[in-house]
Amino acid sequence: MKRHQITRACLFIGALFGATPGWSADAGELAGSICMACHGEGGNSVVPNFPKLSGQHATYLEKQLNEFLSGKRRNDVMAPILDSFSKQDVPALAAWYAAQKPTPGTVGDPGLLAAGKAIYEDGNVETGVPGCMGCHQPRAQGNARYPRLAGQHQAYTLQQMNDFKSGVRDNDKGKVMRAVAERMTEQEMQAVAEYMASLQ
Repeated sequence: MKRHQITRACLFIGALFGATPGWSADAGELAGSICMACHGEGGNSVVPNFPKLSGQHATYLEKQLNEFLSGKRRNDVMAPILDSFSKQDVPALAAWYAAQKPTPGTVGDPGLLAAGKAIYEDGNVETGVPGCMGCHQPRAQGNARYPRLAGQHQAYTLQQMNDFKSGVRDNDKGKVMRAVAERMTEQEMQAVAEYMASLQ
């Protein structure tokens, strides 16, 4: 499905749940009325291209949402959805998603797990790729600065790494992810995405 089709689908589903521009309410109601169309019930997206938000760190989510609102982080799907809420909704919405229980990820290619684990933990010394766990923690639980990636959809993770690599996404602090992604091969990215999806 193309991006413009996904955008229309999300807007249509959001409308079915009663979303209207400028609408503001309790964070749980906001998530259920607008965000659930793409991010799933409780932030547990079932669509590989849309990220799971459940259990994500509130500080990190707040930063991303504010940067979507300001235009610092760009996304064709998110842009029209953001018309439905304001900056004042962000802290409560981020805290609500952080409090939700994430569902386990699904392993698509078990054959990539060993390679993904090696890169995640130790990186690639020859090409200067650092181990991912230095920022994202040993079990990909993340922290306030770096996102939780345990159980995240492989397709979404891979897209973000490629966006950092190409410069399409450039809202990482200190260009950390852009520098890392630029040195990674497509095979390394796929393996790491698979390994992180296997973590809980």
